[in-house]
Amino acid sequence: MGESIKQFLGLIVFGNIENLILAAQGVAAHVDPLGLAGLSLCAVVCWLLIGTFGTKAAMKYARYINFIGGLAIFILGLQAMMESLPGMLAFLH
Repeated sequence: MGESIKQFLGLIVFGNIENLILAAQGVAAHVDPLGLAGLSLCAVVCWLLIGTFGTKAAMKYARYINFIGGLAIFILGLQAMMESLPGMLAFLH
């Protein structure tokens, strides 16, 4: 694995986990699965292109990118947990 990817490995792993959480939220909200799949595929292709062509330029800012990406993943995870809390409480009672 190249050195350029090692710096972003944590962000890649946790970003993919967050994508799965967001997709599950879409399914729970009864979003059209084909529309959700299409939008998810577009997002993945866009990030692939950005990652492929932007990695060399982003190396200078790897620390900042990891911090901002990690913060975004953390905030989205908190949001997902807070939105699921009423449903969990209703299930337990």
